[in-house]
Amino acid sequence: MEEHTIVLIVGAGPAGLATAACLAQFSIPYVIMEREDCSASLWRNRAYDRLKLHLAKEFCELPHMSYPIDAPTYIPKDQFVKYLDSYIERFDIQPKYNTAIKSCTYDEGKECWISLACDAATSRVVMYKSKFLVVASGENSAANILVIPGLHDFAGEAIHSSLYKSGTAYSGKNVLVVGCGNSGMEIAYDLATHGANASIVVRSQELHVMTKEIIRFGMTLVQHTPVNAVDDLLVRMSKFLFGDLSKHGIVRPETGPLLLKEKTGRSAVIDVGTVGLIKNGTIKVLGNISKINGNVVEFEDKKESSFDVIVFATGYKSMANTWLKNGESMLNNDGLPKKEFPNHWKGANELYCAVLARRGLAGIAIDAKNIANDILSSYDMHRCETN
Repeated sequence: MEEHTIVLIVGAGPAGLATAACLAQFSIPYVIMEREDCSASLWRNRAYDRLKLHLAKEFCELPHMSYPIDAPTYIPKDQFVKYLDSYIERFDIQPKYNTAIKSCTYDEGKECWISLACDAATSRVVMYKSKFLVVASGENSAANILVIPGLHDFAGEAIHSSLYKSGTAYSGKNVLVVGCGNSGMEIAYDLATHGANASIVVRSQELHVMTKEIIRFGMTLVQHTPVNAVDDLLVRMSKFLFGDLSKHGIVRPETGPLLLKEKTGRSAVIDVGTVGLIKNGTIKVLGNISKINGNVVEFEDKKESSFDVIVFATGYKSMANTWLKNGESMLNNDGLPKKEFPNHWKGANELYCAVLARRGLAGIAIDAKNIANDILSSYDMHRCETN
């Protein structure tokens, strides 16, 4: 079976939905497909219960639709999902769910993208021909779990953070959280407050620890003040509030938090109370893991501890390169943009990507608008040539 469309969007997470809404504003025809049975499956099915958006709502809106006036400053997961449902309804976005992309190849002769997708319900393969292709499958397509000697023989439960919901199931258990980003630090806090004996592996990564209020202040101030000056102020505020965390294994980077985010996409950790529990010894900070024997984890400093559960808060990875066959103009071997933000979103042959620059929801809004505007200019030119 064969279908034709002007734009094919792969992925119905926030990036795909935002791109669809921006295209709809210009009345540009598109098809949006999603391998899961719902939109934004990461938020609906793979996020822990206590999750809230770490940035204030004014930095987390999708294009052309604000949050309700009575929405809290920091949106809880369930309210964000409701916002996405309202967004889908407002812009009449109709994703083709349970449709997994198998391959996308650019046909030089026909000057179009040839995409093969499988309908899970019928096992039918459909060929889509499109002038434009938008990769919106995200940088969080697949769970990333570290390769550790002995992990496969671990005697306890080992899960990725995408399967973690709440600490209620782990009360009284010894739980090791691997990863010290926002998810890892918040999961460690959630475990400790539910009665688990929580430890966290910080590894060798340097990180900024901030509060959501400090980051909100910085993101507002940087619109009027040089980023270096703002970063200097934010670091001073963090030092005043948290003190020296290096003795707890948490080392601050030389580059300031906003500039680090701008250059690398790495976010500051927003403290939800984890630092206080680390300081009083409730949560133990451990170094890199060297190997696992049964339920005993050995660390690089030769210390050993036994655990009932290991939670890998080690992030996700892009899978775009597994199905995109002519994406070398835009993506590297890890399926992430070759060019730095904000020039990352366009490749050759009318190929685009949204969300892959690690700039969160604010970056998604920027990408979606840029992509739609660029497609509009090319689409109008195409229509003039054919009339």
